[in-house]
Amino acid sequence: MCGICGIVSRDLSFPVAEPVLLQMRDAMTHRGPDDAGVYRQPGIALGSRRLAILDLSERGHMPMGTVDGRYWIVYNGEVYNYLELRSHLVSRGYSFRSDSDTEVVLNLYAAEGPAMLERLNGMFAFAIWDSQERELFIGRDRLGVKPLFYAINGDALYFASEEKALFVAGVTPSFDVETWQELLCFRYVAGERTPYVGVRRLLPGHYLLWKDGRIRIKRWWSLAERVRAQRDDPPRDPIRWFQETFDSAVNLRRISDVPVGVLLSGGLDSSSVAASLALQSESQVASFTVRFSEPEYDEGPVAQKVADLWRLRYHDLLVSPDEILDRLCHATRLNDEPLAHGADLYLWAISRYAKPFVTVLLSGEGGDETMGGYIRYQPLRYPRLLNASRPVLPGLVSALNLNGRWQKLSRFLALGPTNQFVLYNSSDVLPPDLEALGMRATGGVVYREQVLEEAQALYPDEPFRQAMYSDLHTFLCSILDRNDRMTMGASIECRVPFLDYRLVEGLASLSTSTLLDGDRRLTKNLLRRSIGNRLPQRTIGHRKWGFGVPWSQYLRKVKDLCTLVNDLPDLEPVASGPLDRSRVRRLVDNFIRGDREHEELIRQLVMIAIWYRTCIADTPLNHMHRPTTLLSQ
Repeated sequence: MCGICGIVSRDLSFPVAEPVLLQMRDAMTHRGPDDAGVYRQPGIALGSRRLAILDLSERGHMPMGTVDGRYWIVYNGEVYNYLELRSHLVSRGYSFRSDSDTEVVLNLYAAEGPAMLERLNGMFAFAIWDSQERELFIGRDRLGVKPLFYAINGDALYFASEEKALFVAGVTPSFDVETWQELLCFRYVAGERTPYVGVRRLLPGHYLLWKDGRIRIKRWWSLAERVRAQRDDPPRDPIRWFQETFDSAVNLRRISDVPVGVLLSGGLDSSSVAASLALQSESQVASFTVRFSEPEYDEGPVAQKVADLWRLRYHDLLVSPDEILDRLCHATRLNDEPLAHGADLYLWAISRYAKPFVTVLLSGEGGDETMGGYIRYQPLRYPRLLNASRPVLPGLVSALNLNGRWQKLSRFLALGPTNQFVLYNSSDVLPPDLEALGMRATGGVVYREQVLEEAQALYPDEPFRQAMYSDLHTFLCSILDRNDRMTMGASIECRVPFLDYRLVEGLASLSTSTLLDGDRRLTKNLLRRSIGNRLPQRTIGHRKWGFGVPWSQYLRKVKDLCTLVNDLPDLEPVASGPLDRSRVRRLVDNFIRGDREHEELIRQLVMIAIWYRTCIADTPLNHMHRPTTLLSQ
């Protein structure tokens, strides 16, 4: 687990200065405090910061080369089946100088080239330089658990695990104003684009080949293709298949030469991971839970029940609201992009708390997207009923002054055809809401629309499955980016068993009737029926709420945050953006007085303002606790 970076140019005299490379590498020291290295030759430079997980000795040092010196690798991630792959390579005559998975990946590429990606079960983003062919290969895992960003600067290709490493090397951090709508509606720019002009992300399941200044990008894994290949041969006993595969996924993610723990909420997903991990571990497992002083948000008592049942070493952390602005700024700096999820800073806080105890944490991300767990999916199970209610429900909700989920459903139906419901399913801010800011929705979510077209072709007339497929390629990416940045920001590796590719492909290949079989009032029935007997009844019956944070309350009542909200119309990029400042002022004033209509819009504007100031205007973090005098300069 590491931070990687590099620069490559066709010009052999290109001055890849060592100080520039070191700045790139060391901008990510938090990703790898245990070791650091560089490789420099004419026209190529590679850098690595290492967080030692497997083979803690110097033999795992990177950049790592093959025995003959032809191939050099910088590698971020873990390949969980590396011992099996190592045995395969040994049988082919390869020898090894370390016990790391890095050397396995390197030699496997030397043996098989890009085709080797299909063999890997893990999370990874790595670059391999072929010094003989002067070719750079960059590969990323199927679901995008590990990040990789790149930019063209002059005649050179720059790449890194985090955008900040590109910026210290000379890439300009400039806000791409064309992403305003997507940031407001979805909180995250999906696909190759980022909120920065000219900075791209290598898509999950893709690899990049650079040679002679030309770039070729290829999709090496397609979930749609895997589903079509498997759906006609489903498991005879889906419950048994899921339990065995899930336990195998957790067991593989126990591989480590450092202590392993678990992030534990009171929810079904993280509790299932905790139970499987405890069941298969020889020693007592440490668990870590975020607590809230607001009882309606606090899952501590439920998490404690799971910890007691499986005799976990239970740890919890309560973050004071007075610390939030400072932590928001630090988390945003780590993230490089506007924080997309309310719990981001809390994940960073609990990771920092866990670091003295463990270096690896397992989490439950991916369970909702693969098993249909989100409440927002559930109306899509009944497309005919949605079509029938579309003409009447919005008027009925308005006449009866209904709130909550009825109001949200009404707003989705008002978007028009069901495909718009699917497209915006993960959004709290919808295109019509932008009018309150004086901003006109113009579309511009091309990648999301392309994903939806794939989903419609794979699951025709099943908007429920279309939403799940779309989330796996968009919303989940925002969660995984968050997980990586917040945990690696504390020098912790986070592993996600639900995203073992065997589970992802297998679950996506099941028929909807099989996936949903059970109590129609509940979600994730397959998980409940296969793993539920391992969990306390309180967890099984616990209502779905995700990792909730009382942001509206904090933005109104925490002094520094309230002041920041009040200053929004004068802050960049709001002040110079495509927004009507007088309307922004009206929304802000109404929000502070308690109006709830545009709470999500206000919160997102706050996140964008903090991001702009910390990552583009580059205000020192220790000054961010004075938002009125500094944020509005």
